[in-house]
Amino acid sequence: MPANDSPAAPGHTAPPPPGTDHFFRFHRQHGHLAPTFGSDWFALKAEAFARFFGTPLFLISQTVVVLIWILLNTLGFTAFDIYPFILLNLAFSLQAAYAAPLILLAQTRQADRDKAHAEADARHREDLHRSGEERLAHTAEELALLSKMLRENTALTEAVRDLTARVEKLSAEIHRKVVAD
Repeated sequence: MPANDSPAAPGHTAPPPPGTDHFFRFHRQHGHLAPTFGSDWFALKAEAFARFFGTPLFLISQTVVVLIWILLNTLGFTAFDIYPFILLNLAFSLQAAYAAPLILLAQTRQADRDKAHAEADARHREDLHRSGEERLAHTAEELALLSKMLRENTALTEAVRDLTARVEKLSAEIHRKVVAD
């Protein structure tokens, strides 16, 4: 069962497991969605029963029961539902009368959950995109600052070179004057 499928009361969600708090932050706001069947014992059993209808175990079990039913009545072991098996048809009609609404309600409930999760995932992707763009903008600002600093460093290096050349020229002139005297 996914994280938000718990039968919590509307408006209350169980705390996330340690280390997963950031992953489900966009799904928390959908924790209030009440299940289609409700959150009580009957609701949970009804959904479980609706889900059971599509399993191979149900199909195989139903097939076995129907075959045994037909064999018992056609081979003469019992005569409670002889051909054309009206009681069996009634059982199928009763099963269909309950199965169809339960299956439709389970599908509606799942569709609501899927929609809520898709919206949360879309917000998550938008948040990732926005933070990625913010990182790109910050990186561009950092690159512009580094480029400016590199230009200033180059200008300072040229100024130091010019000053060094002037100091060397002045030192040479002073040396000549001191040696000439």
